[in-house]
Amino acid sequence: MQDKDPANIKAKDQNIINNKELSLSEAIIPVVVLMCLLAYNIFFADGEMFGGYSNQFILLIGGFVAFIVGLLNKVNTATMVQEVWENLKSVFVPIMILLLVGALAGTWLISGVIPAMVYYGLKVLSPEIFLPASVVIAAVISIATGSSWTTSATVGIALIGIGTALGINPGIIAGAVISGAYFGDKMSPLSDTTNLAPAMAGTDLFTHIKYMTYTTVPTILITLAVFSVISFSIETSGSSDTEFLLGTIKQYFNITPWLFLVPIAVVGLILLKTKPLVALGSGVVLAIIFASIFQQNLISEISTSASETLVNSVFTDTNITISNKDYKAALSASDIDKIKNDKTLSNLFTDDDLKGVFTKEKLEIFFSTDYKDTPTIKHKAESLDKLITIKRLQKLFSAGGMKGMLWTIYLIICAMVFGGIMDGIGALSRITKKLLSVANTIFGLFASTVVSCLGLNVIASDQYLALVIPGKMFKKAYEDKGLALENLSRTLEDSGTVTSVLIPWNTCGAYQSGVLGVGVGEYFVYAIFNWLSPFTTLLFAAFRIKIKYLLKK
Repeated sequence: MQDKDPANIKAKDQNIINNKELSLSEAIIPVVVLMCLLAYNIFFADGEMFGGYSNQFILLIGGFVAFIVGLLNKVNTATMVQEVWENLKSVFVPIMILLLVGALAGTWLISGVIPAMVYYGLKVLSPEIFLPASVVIAAVISIATGSSWTTSATVGIALIGIGTALGINPGIIAGAVISGAYFGDKMSPLSDTTNLAPAMAGTDLFTHIKYMTYTTVPTILITLAVFSVISFSIETSGSSDTEFLLGTIKQYFNITPWLFLVPIAVVGLILLKTKPLVALGSGVVLAIIFASIFQQNLISEISTSASETLVNSVFTDTNITISNKDYKAALSASDIDKIKNDKTLSNLFTDDDLKGVFTKEKLEIFFSTDYKDTPTIKHKAESLDKLITIKRLQKLFSAGGMKGMLWTIYLIICAMVFGGIMDGIGALSRITKKLLSVANTIFGLFASTVVSCLGLNVIASDQYLALVIPGKMFKKAYEDKGLALENLSRTLEDSGTVTSVLIPWNTCGAYQSGVLGVGVGEYFVYAIFNWLSPFTTLLFAAFRIKIKYLLKK
């Protein structure tokens, strides 16, 4: 899922430390502290207990508590530091990818690549099929690239832009993108986790992929069915807003199909198994070249220095301001005050996101209490409708460059510090062994594996640990129960790989929310494939559906 070379992930390199001095109650102390602080931060401090970096500080506090527990149990400081260092080394490439994703977002905006995707997407995708189409598009790209991260960083961002422009809740769109991306990543032989899971369980890659289809295909079909129902049932403003959106995009950008050469080149490089850093870096360079060729007028309007504008798009902020003065002039001071005091419209003139769908009929009702003549009501409703559309487009016309990825990078680093210390003191091993001790039946064994993977995604904040540790510790138990090891590898993927994105402080959750600009809490419910997969694998285990047994010699 992260773009790490699976060839470099070897079972012998994954050291699970078993500290016999550590009791279960001591092992869970850092976890309890972490959960309590996170809960307090969410429910009582509005996520700002320690300012804008609350989650990062909470993870470090949890790591410090684990460090104290380790010292009290005679764990050498060097051992804990070494595990933290190993964890940090494992995310070096993903962090570099995140920085390039930030640069990609900025340069693909200034070059017109993302606006072109939105422009042509608005012409092709209708609101009725948008969500299931998003699942399919993300799945195809992810299977081809073997990376949900790359998929989200390219077509995912574009689909969020298109869907938001159509008035669809960004959380729903992100859920569709993530569902498709993780299906493709899970089933792709190019994916690192798809290679890692069978390696840890002790089976081969293609047996693993074939066996995964039994649980994965039904899950993605249910996901597509749900998104089809949602697409037909939600109210969108796509048909009425499209012409204005298209016109506004063309007003600021030179839109041409030639711009698609940039993402095509990037996908082509990935398919040719070029290193992700090289492929994404090439995408940044190509975007800069295309910006210089196709968006000269836009660049000159942003700054007198073209080179400064292009450099800023890579490293810092790019904001293309859309003029709204003509439409705002149609509203009186009392109209604006009413908008600011309205619960659903209050964010229109702030930096916060405007949520919800506003049809022209609703906007006319909004003004009908203050005005009686129909032409005035229609004129004001139309002006407000344009202001709402501009507000949504403004987010699409802004990018943070590499700077915009720093919050996510800090979160990943802090998560690796916490996970590394927990592994170093033997807490992860102790917790997983307790889960293993309660698995008396075949269903109990599957359930313990699922709980262990989910727990490690929460505790260790890293999907690789959620595959490696249960894979090692449950392998013998599956063999003792007479179960083929592809049962284990499939369960690892069904519960470890796909659920990592549902944890805000997990590297995958932090990455996806950072790249797509949608919080984990906003897309959690709609990431249907991801949270449904563990239930599907447990259902198959409970009814002994497609459970393969070892052949008796």
